[in-house]
Order: sequence, then structure tokens, then C-alpha cells
Amino acid sequence: MKRDVFQAIADPTRRAIIALVAIQAMTPNAIAAHFDTSRQAVSKHLRILTECELVQQEQRGREIYYSLEIHKMKEIDDWLEQYRKIWEKRFDQLGELLEVMKEKKV
Repeated sequence: MKRDVFQAIADPTRRAIIALVAIQAMTPNAIAAHFDTSRQAVSKHLRILTECELVQQEQRGREIYYSLEIHKMKEIDDWLEQYRKIWEKRFDQLGELLEVMKEKKV
């Protein structure tokens, strides 16, 4: 079953893994060292992130390294942009209202 990218980022552990591999490519053992869970649990998270194309695997000798797939993160950012615009507009309106209220008090 193909998971949705938003299902993948819904989990806090997976978001933390994304943050780690965004900085540098890491092996599963290096990633697991950052969490208080089993190596198998981290492997399951990596499998989901790979399936959703948020991370990619690269074989280097005997090790597999995971790194961030930037184009998938851009897809998430594009989707969030519509909501970012709505909230910015609302914050601007709130700022204007607070200014009006402040002027009326003075």
C-alpha cells in the first residue's frame, strides 16, 4: 500500500528523522542512536519515509546511507503555502485591529 506523504510526516519520530538526514546522510544505526527506540522501529520509519520518497537510500560500500529528497519536501511546502497565505492575511488583520483598538484607548 502506497502511503501518502502527509501520513509519513504525521509521526514525530519520522519528522525527527527527516530533520537529521536533512543535515547529512546517515546510516540506520547512526539515526537509531538519536532515539530511545529499537533499531527495528527506526528501520520501519525509514521504510515508510523511503516508500513516500521523502528519503533516498545510497549504498556506500557495505553501508546504506539515507538522505533527504528535497523535491518531495518542496511538494509539501507548495501545499502548505496556501495555508500560509491565509494565516498571514489573518495575522495582518489582527494587527490592524489591535492598532485601531490601541488608538481608541489613547
